[in-house]
Amino acid sequence: MMNEPETLEPKSNVPPIVDPVVEGQPVADGVSQLAAAKAEAAANYDKFVRTAADLENFRRRAMRERDELRTAATGRVLEDIFPVLDTLTLAIGAAKSPTADIKSLVGGLEMVLSQFKGALTNHGLKEINPLGLPFDPHQHESISHQPSAGVKDEHVLNVVRTGYSLNGRLLRPAAVVVSSGPEKGVVV
Repeated sequence: MMNEPETLEPKSNVPPIVDPVVEGQPVADGVSQLAAAKAEAAANYDKFVRTAADLENFRRRAMRERDELRTAATGRVLEDIFPVLDTLTLAIGAAKSPTADIKSLVGGLEMVLSQFKGALTNHGLKEINPLGLPFDPHQHESISHQPSAGVKDEHVLNVVRTGYSLNGRLLRPAAVVVSSGPEKGVVV
């Protein structure tokens, strides 16, 4: 008996072509999936544009509210300063009078200054006047050192310019002269 020749089929290592989106489904499903992905991308883009617009509107609203708050706060400070301006105007009128007395004018100006400081203190302003206190570089600005027998070393001998802080935040340091202790060679 003779052997019949075998029919050989070519063997290939290449896998069959299938839809990369979902294996085993027809190509028509791939088209519908592509359409669904495009619709989802369009929806996401729309969400992005709306979110960006909302963010920009929020930024503008926050800036407007900040400006309104600043205006309101400034208005309250000015309302407290108006009486000081009125009193100062009266003091200038009294100073122009031919019967003006220097002593009473000085007393009136001291009262105006006290009224002005009180108005600013009500809004959180605090004076920094460290005469005789230890030098603090965070609150004071040393403009010179001078020897002094009456004031301890590294203590404030003289305040040249008063400093100010607003609600605990330093606005201007006090300009001070710091004592370097008793003069060298002088026995106390």
